[in-house]
Amino acid sequence: MITREHDVIIVGGGLAGLRAAVGLCEKYDVALISKVHPLRSHSIAAQGGINAALGNNPDSADDSWEKHAFDTIKGSDYLADQDAVEIMCREATGIVYEMEHWGCPFSRFSDGSIAQRPFGGAGYPRTCYSADLTGHVLLNTLFEKAASLGVKIYPEWHVLALAIHENTCHGVAAFDLMNGELVSLVAKATLFATGGYGRVYFYSTNALINTGSGIGMAYKAGVPLKDMEFVQFHPTGLIGTNILMTEACRGEGGYLINAKGERFMEKYAPKAMELAPRDIVSRSIQTEIDEGRCLEHPLGNYIRLDLMHLGEKKILEKLPGIRKICIDFIGIDPVAEPIPIMPCQHYSMGGIDTDAATATEVQGFFAAGECACVSVHGGNRLGGNSLLETIVFGKIAAASIDTYLSVTASTRDKDICLSTARAVEIKIEGLLAGGHEKTFQLHGELAKTMSTYVGIFREQGDVKKAMEEIEALKKRYRNVGVSSPSLTMNYELMNAIELGYMFDVAHSIAYGALLREESRGAHSRTDFPKRDDEKWLKHSIARVTGTGVPDISYRDVTVTRYKPMERTY
Repeated sequence: MITREHDVIIVGGGLAGLRAAVGLCEKYDVALISKVHPLRSHSIAAQGGINAALGNNPDSADDSWEKHAFDTIKGSDYLADQDAVEIMCREATGIVYEMEHWGCPFSRFSDGSIAQRPFGGAGYPRTCYSADLTGHVLLNTLFEKAASLGVKIYPEWHVLALAIHENTCHGVAAFDLMNGELVSLVAKATLFATGGYGRVYFYSTNALINTGSGIGMAYKAGVPLKDMEFVQFHPTGLIGTNILMTEACRGEGGYLINAKGERFMEKYAPKAMELAPRDIVSRSIQTEIDEGRCLEHPLGNYIRLDLMHLGEKKILEKLPGIRKICIDFIGIDPVAEPIPIMPCQHYSMGGIDTDAATATEVQGFFAAGECACVSVHGGNRLGGNSLLETIVFGKIAAASIDTYLSVTASTRDKDICLSTARAVEIKIEGLLAGGHEKTFQLHGELAKTMSTYVGIFREQGDVKKAMEEIEALKKRYRNVGVSSPSLTMNYELMNAIELGYMFDVAHSIAYGALLREESRGAHSRTDFPKRDDEKWLKHSIARVTGTGVPDISYRDVTVTRYKPMERTY
């Protein structure tokens, strides 16, 4: 078996992984592993913008990082760790200017300053943007920076297991898909920046690559997960495809209209209206649909996102990508017709348990970006904070890894990595032997189970059904097989391995949702409709067990200056 050695392995080629690589590559031998080319990473799909209290908008002249932090903590329904939020918001301005100086083409106001638009849950217009392609330009900027510094990139490589022994990470087992080879990769430090788990759900804005396998493989290796029951549902996914209709549509003045022609958000968030936080807007839309004030379509029931009053000029200038998506995928021009939308899974607030420096409890193993739970989003993430989190904590991860390597007598154990890779090899051989269950069928059933029973609204009976179905699917997974014996470019084989991790991710979401008997942020229990700070102002921590059911314990939320209060908009 092939073995390769590096100082640092970064798994994930999106914004968090690239920013960490840029911060480390001039001092260390860094390998960045990505199962797609980095420019196909899901960071590229982020549309609306990145938050920072620059104060460039005339309506945000007195904005500050402290006000950004308050909005973030309030938006989180007070589950965010406030020390981590303060770090992110303090760093935000410097991060945006750093990206600008590296060549990121932000949209501009007439005076040349970086343009800022309103976003949901924010007291000021602080979302910096590049039309509706902000993730695209940020990712290209960081990739160019990484390439210019000579970062070693392994594209089309799938990491399949973590090599952890006696609470120390020694590297990973990875599969070189183009050459059909299993490789043991040994490192002094490993960073996961593997993104979210959207494809655990049937209705999701996420790309097909967002299986959550990085979260699942960390969990399987004994790394705890945090707050997995908190799943963000974006209010505006295009019906049929679930492609994201960015929050910038509402930030630029778009309306949400039901079948009666009403701007119904007045009932749910009379002050913020369409710019209430995502959890509130998603529940409001779903309520309108559930109570029959929706329109019908062969692709599903929907309400309308109306941009027509903005005018063609503004749509072409500020939302050109949205217009093109609507025309290409559903044959509707938003200049002339409202967009049919429905809520769908969008983001993972929970993830690998880390501290504010991106370190886990396992020596030499770090995590950043959507796969990690720092926690800066708590029960609900504000739009514009995800792009910020990836770059801020990608940069912090680089500094943390540098400190770790500078003060720790780190050793790389090749034998442990080889043992991990051989276990994966046995798994591959079993899949190639050909069981009768098919990956796509099991995955489809899992995704429908999660969307049906652990969706926007939850109650005990439904979540228990989800748990039962997940456990039944896990048993069927033991007999899964793949069609082709080829190892080269065998995506079915990779999907089959990742599916095992997806079951663990789904199980931790469902069990956390079952145990948390309150409603907070995106976790809405119809049988426990109130937030309960006395019992539930705490993080859930999920650990792997031999029974297959996660062991869940709880940890206090870090509260600094912002005391929990009623959340109204």
